[in-house]
Amino acid sequence: MKAFVAKSTAFAAALFLMHGAALAGQQDFTIVNKTGYALKHIYVSESNNNNWDEDILGRDLLEDGESFDVSFAKAEKTCKWDMKVAYDDGETATWQALDLCQISKLTLKWNKNTGVTSALKE
Repeated sequence: MKAFVAKSTAFAAALFLMHGAALAGQQDFTIVNKTGYALKHIYVSESNNNNWDEDILGRDLLEDGESFDVSFAKAEKTCKWDMKVAYDDGETATWQALDLCQISKLTLKWNKNTGVTSALKE
């Protein structure tokens, strides 16, 4: 149905869901779900990590049309991150080497004609 492309033990300490610009890292970004389907999991790990860190969604589902803010600790310096999302039916999509120092928003869309999920970077 859909396909997505998405490092470190320190990631859990570096990635926080927090509010306030004073605590914000330069990698902070917003995920907008415009796929037409609910997302059940979101994983973000440093690029070239062989394992995914914990699910950062922090709730049951990110419904179509909803957005989710991802915030990093201000001390985090890594810019290249991989992201994986899983739909509520188990299908996944992954992105590799996203330069989160240059991206403020990712809008996820699924093309039913091609079966491909894309991410519009802003």
